[in-house]
Amino acid sequence: MKPGIRHFLQLKDLSRDELEYLFERTLWIKRQFKAYQRYWPLADRTLVMIFEKASTRTRLSFEAGIQQLGGSAIYLNTRDSQLGRGEPVEDAAQVISRMSDLVMIRTFEQDIIERFAANSRVPVINGLTNEYHPCQIMADIFTYIEHRGPIQGKTVAWIGDSNNMCNTWLQAAEVLDFRVHVSTPPGYEIEPERAGLVGTDHFEQFADPMEAARGADIVTTDVWTSMGFEAENEERLKDFADWQVDGDMMRVAKPDAIFLHCLPAHRGEEVTAEVIDGPHSLVWEEAENRLHAQKALMEFLLLGRIES
Repeated sequence: MKPGIRHFLQLKDLSRDELEYLFERTLWIKRQFKAYQRYWPLADRTLVMIFEKASTRTRLSFEAGIQQLGGSAIYLNTRDSQLGRGEPVEDAAQVISRMSDLVMIRTFEQDIIERFAANSRVPVINGLTNEYHPCQIMADIFTYIEHRGPIQGKTVAWIGDSNNMCNTWLQAAEVLDFRVHVSTPPGYEIEPERAGLVGTDHFEQFADPMEAARGADIVTTDVWTSMGFEAENEERLKDFADWQVDGDMMRVAKPDAIFLHCLPAHRGEEVTAEVIDGPHSLVWEEAENRLHAQKALMEFLLLGRIES
């Protein structure tokens, strides 16, 4: 790994000051995009995207994003490359990072991306692992800031599984100083060590999801069965039946609370159509903001801070 290189493998890899800079930068880049103003700071730069898990928003947002910044993207699926035939992750990192400027990886265990980054000559971005989803949470927080203002001191209600999204919300709360109310079914509680938390001051666990949502500024959830856990789907449908975000739950949150979901969503399971398609929902803006937040991130990792 080259000295001074920055990776984004989990949200706490960036400081509060750096994240606040990126939120400001995201807004500027988004405004340029909306005004059809060409902005190509990454001309002739190449992003390699490595996928071991299926994707819609991650591939589209990164591929479109690097092109909108003047660069190009190369898609690699592990099924179609030597990585899928047993080439060591360390060897692949040495080769791929010599032929590109930036690497995004969407895979299973966090250990895979950590090993890749340790042997990479260029910045590596976590596009999703079993443990964390930092690019999504960056976009989620930016969406709140864009529509409601600073997130410091606010309350996020996480309803459902203590998965990679939940873990990353918990990290973000520590870095950016807000609170997370977590409500999971019995047996699916958060694991602070797995989430990489420093302390317990920024979250509280609730047995009753309605109490977790009470007074929240953001109510958010995810599918009950994440990728890699499909064998548990039938059991999870029973276990999570009382953890659906519905209109009653949104009504106990703050009047101006927003609903977020990283998508894809299953209406009638983790969220009702009334909520995801209703006035509190910002899921489509949230999805679009993956594009703009990741453009700001790629620019930062390659060029550092830019004075706009």
